[in-house]
Amino acid sequence: MAGAVDWAFAEKVAVRVAGREPFALSYHHDSLAPDFARFTAQAEELVEAETGLRSLAGPARARVTDRPGWVRANLASFQRLLRPLLDRFGERVDSSPLAPVTTRLAGAELGMMLGWMSTRVLGQYDLLVIEEENPHEQDLVYYVGPNVLSIEKQFAFPPGEFRLWLALHEVTHRAQFTGVPWLREHFIGLVHQTLEAVEPDPQRLFDALGQLTESLRAGRNPLADGGIATLLAGPEQRAVLDQVTGLMSLLEGHGDITMDRAGQGLVPSADRFGRALRQRRQSASGLAKLLQQIIGLEAKLNQYAEGEAFIEAVERRGGPELLHRAWDDPGNLPSRAEIREPQLWIDRVGDRLSAVG
Repeated sequence: MAGAVDWAFAEKVAVRVAGREPFALSYHHDSLAPDFARFTAQAEELVEAETGLRSLAGPARARVTDRPGWVRANLASFQRLLRPLLDRFGERVDSSPLAPVTTRLAGAELGMMLGWMSTRVLGQYDLLVIEEENPHEQDLVYYVGPNVLSIEKQFAFPPGEFRLWLALHEVTHRAQFTGVPWLREHFIGLVHQTLEAVEPDPQRLFDALGQLTESLRAGRNPLADGGIATLLAGPEQRAVLDQVTGLMSLLEGHGDITMDRAGQGLVPSADRFGRALRQRRQSASGLAKLLQQIIGLEAKLNQYAEGEAFIEAVERRGGPELLHRAWDDPGNLPSRAEIREPQLWIDRVGDRLSAVG
């Protein structure tokens, strides 16, 4: 079965869109691998001391890559994670005389998205479904070397501080998913629930486009809250997407706050790094901003601020101990509404704890 996406064409398009960052050939590039190996190990100790989360999967492994390498890693992730959905779409696509065109078009769209994202990403914890065929390629903390060098040059960042700061954020995400025993499977389960509810129905796409047009005429931007996926979702999917949004806001906010706290005294420039990257996140305009909205990246960027605000509100009420209750059980995770109104979560979890006590 050919499947719903021409993966080889997707990679070709993505690598072309990614382009070549001049710093990929810089002599500074040689310092990245040893630095990130050292800083990733250091970050793991600092994150554990700050959060109490210790990975149950062994020491973190760093990998410095270029943009094409990041693209290939994410294509592999997509194929594994989206396999059930793509197989269902593929069954319909393969029976169509337009199958070669359809799969190539899907590959082009995916390639354009990943190619553009590869120019922006600095680091990423590779959250994959662990499979036996190649465990050495799993559970990695990626750093996109040329992009890191470019940012350091653009903003005159001290490399040692900045690289440790990046490592703290990505290692925090690994500590979340490998230190909370149930979290990885819970997250994958939410993704699968969303995909299982998807029907390869062209009418839903037409309906979503109509909704988009009506909202824009009314002065609202429906893409700003979750991208095209939110528009295509049915009621069941929206409920699950709300859970995913709540979880991701918690994780991103926790990642940013931990990065700053764990690096105190070791990363004096942390405030400057944060300001510069927030400005970078918000600086997209024109087609780039539209792309961010379509793929839901703008909504993801909002998760940083909303997640931090949630954590600060919870800790003001009950300290880190109250926040830590979020890791005790999937039922303790905040919903999207609770992220935006932390008192709702505080009341719910507090009631549950009172009942237990």
